[in-house]
Amino acid sequence: MEFATFAERAESMAAESGDLATVALVADALAAAGGGDAPSDGDDLAIVARFLRGAVFPGWDGRTLSVGPSLCHAALARAAGANVTADDVEERLAETGEIGAVAADLDLGGQTGLAAFAGGGANGAPGDDGDVLTVREVYEELVAVAEATGDGSESFREDTLFGLFTRADPVEAKYLARLVLGEMRIGVGSGTLRDATAEAFLGASVTTPTEERGEDDRTDESVALVERALQVTNDHGRVAELARDEGERGLRDVSLSVGRPVRSMLAQAGTVADALSAWGEVAVETKYDGARVQIHYEADDDADGTGDDAGGGEGGGDTTEAGGDGPVSIYSRNMEDVTAALPELVEHVREHATAPAILDGEAVAVDDDGEPLPFQEILRRFRRKHDVDRMREEVRVELRAFDCLHAGGDDLLDSPLSERHERLRGVLDDGVSDLLVSDDAAEIEAVEAEALEAGHEGVMLKRPESTYDPGNRGREWLKRKPDVETLDLVVTGAEWGEGRRAELFGTFEVSVHDDRDGGNGDYATVGKVATGITDEELADLTDLLEPHVRAESGQTVSFAPEVVFEVGYEEIQASPTYDSGYALRFPRFLAVREDKSPADADSLTRVRRLVGDE
Repeated sequence: MEFATFAERAESMAAESGDLATVALVADALAAAGGGDAPSDGDDLAIVARFLRGAVFPGWDGRTLSVGPSLCHAALARAAGANVTADDVEERLAETGEIGAVAADLDLGGQTGLAAFAGGGANGAPGDDGDVLTVREVYEELVAVAEATGDGSESFREDTLFGLFTRADPVEAKYLARLVLGEMRIGVGSGTLRDATAEAFLGASVTTPTEERGEDDRTDESVALVERALQVTNDHGRVAELARDEGERGLRDVSLSVGRPVRSMLAQAGTVADALSAWGEVAVETKYDGARVQIHYEADDDADGTGDDAGGGEGGGDTTEAGGDGPVSIYSRNMEDVTAALPELVEHVREHATAPAILDGEAVAVDDDGEPLPFQEILRRFRRKHDVDRMREEVRVELRAFDCLHAGGDDLLDSPLSERHERLRGVLDDGVSDLLVSDDAAEIEAVEAEALEAGHEGVMLKRPESTYDPGNRGREWLKRKPDVETLDLVVTGAEWGEGRRAELFGTFEVSVHDDRDGGNGDYATVGKVATGITDEELADLTDLLEPHVRAESGQTVSFAPEVVFEVGYEEIQASPTYDSGYALRFPRFLAVREDKSPADADSLTRVRRLVGDE
């Protein structure tokens, strides 16, 4: 598929306000990307499926483009000619507020001769005026950008992007810039792509009104199969290919693969009374003040993988004895590979676990007596790529596993929590969190009091029969915390400080996902945070956020949505001051959630529910 065709289709989706009409447009684009009626056009289905979500790689893939706004602006400025600078691009961005509009408005493609050949990327220098940019070529160039390392890698990234922008027409440039920065903004969420996949390849009537569907229509079942496959694979591209090539049977057969992370199941806030009223019996466990980790332990003979969708199967599979040395991979909540930063957890799993297994748990920082340390201490370890041995001496980390997604060849996502916990104890002989099932509120409160006395955050309340629902925040798991209410918010702007803090960001604008009308990748502000931050923390936050500056005007800067703050507050009030319509009363900075991506941050819908407006 030509990239111009992709861009034109994306433009149509962005202009469409109807949900069903958008699904139809996406379904048509997927069918065309997979060859459609003209197989000679190539098979770009997986690439297009990911591109529509603003992603180059599957959700489980640890590769990133490592392209910040500044580098993208520099590449755009070079492609626009000698009279345009990166500062000019930033000024235009401050006016328009959106990088795609800036890219489309620039006079790109005017570089010729030696200037153009300076932009040769992975596939050589840009071609002449007749050179057509394709979806696959854009993908291959961006893969090269992501995999560039070492001296000269920054220049290589800029040169490669320059080469692509030089060959792009305005609409292509618009969506290329958005793709590079992960901000597609066309109203295609995961649900839209799910429905479109079912419509395009399974014969589902997602865009047909309910009253017009036939008696044998299997739309709901088809959509559920696609959703389940997405949860298991974490890859819209792979699922689209499975739906096209193998249909419903292929989607049913897809299973977990040890070494490929899935999104974590999440919890809502709730009370003991809520849980007992809804379930009768409640599974109670300690809520640790740690960082979520997902641990994948492969058997020695599986080190080279057992297929794209390894695992599953009736009756279990071969397991190793504890004390093996098979590959161990550890992933953070946002599926970043943090194995190298946590060597003691690798050692613990090899000593105490049997393989193959996929475990869910918390990495907890502890002192010399084994007492828990604050959450910020574990984040010191997550940040480390160097001096890991020294940091290991300073911050000791232990595993507290509480769930088992796969064991001995069996996928356990559909097994009840109580059964998964039994399998967990059979897989791991040390480091397992206790689980109490009770229908007695007093007994549950006693467990909570004990957890708080031990220095933990509180307790988790779970339905004993709950299945594991990757990536979803349902009512099957509730988190009970007695301290200040918190939200996980994306940092979208800041103001420079004054006086001795003049060289530091001093006040931070924080936002939720604006998911009104299905969302379009936008964020809605809910307040500004300036309290609870020491001078040392401000210096660290300034270093962390400066690479993500999009535009600057006087004392104010805007950021690409990359960093998540945990923010405490007293209450949420209706307010015309912020574009969400709400404001946090007495907001206070608590921590940088480096274990969370912006996709994990709270939404406007959740804020409305907390207020009682939803």
